[in-house]
Amino acid sequence: MSDEGGPFEGRKELTGQALVDEVLARNPTLAQMSAAWQAALERIPQAKSWDDPMFIGGLAPASFGSRNIESAYRVELSQKFYYPGKLRLKGQTARAEANASRNDLEDVRLQLIEAARLAFFEYYLTDRALNVNQEALRLLTEFRQNADARFKAGQVPQQDLFQADVEIGRQKERQVILERMQKIAKARNNTLMHRPSTTPLPLPAQAAPQWMALPDVETLQAKAVRSRPDLQALANRVSAEEAASALARREFYPDVSVAGAYDTFMGNGPARDMAAQIAVRIDLPVRLARRHAAVNESLFKIAQKRAELASRTDQVNYQVQEAYEQLLESEKILQLYDRSILPAAKANIGAAQDAYRTGKVPFLSLIEAQRNYVNLKDRYFEATADFFRRRANLNRATGASVAGPAPMTKE
Repeated sequence: MSDEGGPFEGRKELTGQALVDEVLARNPTLAQMSAAWQAALERIPQAKSWDDPMFIGGLAPASFGSRNIESAYRVELSQKFYYPGKLRLKGQTARAEANASRNDLEDVRLQLIEAARLAFFEYYLTDRALNVNQEALRLLTEFRQNADARFKAGQVPQQDLFQADVEIGRQKERQVILERMQKIAKARNNTLMHRPSTTPLPLPAQAAPQWMALPDVETLQAKAVRSRPDLQALANRVSAEEAASALARREFYPDVSVAGAYDTFMGNGPARDMAAQIAVRIDLPVRLARRHAAVNESLFKIAQKRAELASRTDQVNYQVQEAYEQLLESEKILQLYDRSILPAAKANIGAAQDAYRTGKVPFLSLIEAQRNYVNLKDRYFEATADFFRRRANLNRATGASVAGPAPMTKE
């Protein structure tokens, strides 16, 4: 699992799409599901194939060397022929199961895309939080310098310096926590790419949300019902059970074996007219209780799969509605931060600094303005990450992208 000279060597930034591409190329779960699909495909020719011919040989040991009778032996070759339609239905069942495996593979692919995007924005969020923390430390250091100058001038008590030191310590503590979170986020990204968890990663590229005109939720739900591979896999399994049910009904009809034999037992003696033989064997489907039970079992399995498909469809419609509303909420929240909340918080800090320099407000007011700004800046980047994570959730819920990939540009 070595990653020397890995795919990101020499890159300064990691984009979400680059991470998705590497996860799809390297994650072993896809290889596992692909192998399962290929194995299912190989069951189709097995199911449709005729049985091998049967060869039977026999002899009478005592006849060899006997003075009274000629040596007696028998050879037979037979072939079984299924009732018309049975092999076709067996093939249909195997093909439907193979199609279900293919859709299972596609479903895992969509899950990995979603997981990669969620992991990327977890990494993005820790990086942004560390930057905000650095900005907070810079502001607090500036505040302390102002407080120190005013303390030396006898304008404020020493308590202002102590309060500044406490706040600086709190920010440094938060930096330790964020660095731990960033390491875990890197490990999650590397694990998805099947790389050692401690492999270095470039810093995440900055995400700039772009507002999009979403279709109405009913359109997205209809798209999900058509596109979701897990629903398609269930529909394939309904088809497999229907073919199996039709096959169970054909079990009431007999299969036929045709045989040709050369038998010297029957023609022992001077006349050998009966040595060559042709035979037909017919199954007698008289165990009706077993066959009726098999048909009933198949009908119950069809009902089970159809009910599972209906239940999953309801869940999909709900998931689309939930993801749709959450994405709209994220858009509105980000617009609030961009247009009013962050500009007001930044202006509040400037006003508090000016007021503190002129002695109009205590140092705690300045600290409170700084805390408020840092918390709101953190919340803004959380809202940005939520926007992209919720869009990834909506893409997963619909089974296809509702818009182009998120632009990855520097702020």
